[in-house]
Amino acid sequence: MDKHITAPLKEEDIKDLHSGDYVYITGTIYVARDAAHKRMDDLLKEGKELPIDLKDNVIYYMGPSPAREGRPIGSAGPTTASRMDKYAPKLLDLGLKGMIGKGKRSKEVLDAIVRNGCVYFAAIGGAGAILSKAIVKSEVVAYEDLGTEAIRKLEVVDFPCIVIIDKDGNNLYETSIKEYCEE
Repeated sequence: MDKHITAPLKEEDIKDLHSGDYVYITGTIYVARDAAHKRMDDLLKEGKELPIDLKDNVIYYMGPSPAREGRPIGSAGPTTASRMDKYAPKLLDLGLKGMIGKGKRSKEVLDAIVRNGCVYFAAIGGAGAILSKAIVKSEVVAYEDLGTEAIRKLEVVDFPCIVIIDKDGNNLYETSIKEYCEE
């Protein structure tokens, strides 16, 4: 089922999302990858504040290519999410409500999603040029020295993704395999 939601996420949006739903996100999302996650983790270990407010927000695991003239961003395809698994549970416990990436997540991340009533979305790998068309504004908000791994604030309109793991822990990667094997 196609659903349209607004980011930052609201509890009522999340409770209506189910594994396998096609979702179009409009609003503000953040971009952060490995290096930015490590820096945020280091800040938390030092007892310092993060450069972005995680409350109800979505982080997209992505490193954009340079923007062409007249565009806010270049190709914007997802990064393999499991590379952020060692950081994700702590960020979810701090209020992060959604993550966008590609690929499977660890049991620790799945448990944190259920514990916090969050959601994991997948964006289609290999479709970065198409995904970039849903991004209307991009600005670096932290760690500019990291280049493509800097934290960015994106404004998106109808950004397409699929619910992989919903707030109840239903995991499309697992259920679709079972369904396929039963046929």
